[in-house]
Amino acid sequence: MFGVPGTAPVTLTPRAVAQIARLMAKDGAHGLRIGVKKGGCAGMEYTMEFAPEPGPGDEVVEQDGARVMIAPMAQMFLFGTQIDYETGLLESGFRFHNPNVAEACGCGESIKFKDAPAG
Repeated sequence: MFGVPGTAPVTLTPRAVAQIARLMAKDGAHGLRIGVKKGGCAGMEYTMEFAPEPGPGDEVVEQDGARVMIAPMAQMFLFGTQIDYETGLLESGFRFHNPNVAEACGCGESIKFKDAPAG
């Protein structure tokens, strides 16, 4: 994992912790796996999926009963990210406050990372 020993690679807000714990209980999942993939108008997109167990090389972050697993290919892109869960009138969802993002598209669904090769 990229980062500082003893420091969690990502942090979760209390709202994110509550939502992840709810989802884990509802679906019987071990946690949520977070990754990134190529796509979207800015070049990359976050992915989230239920995970029955950690995958090989996953970095596991546990906070107050919530568990996220960071896929190996996403670890360097997500270090220092705060994950929040926001509820609004029109939509609700997880929000990534990521210091590694250089640009985001207008729809908010895709990002471009600093120092990422142009694709």
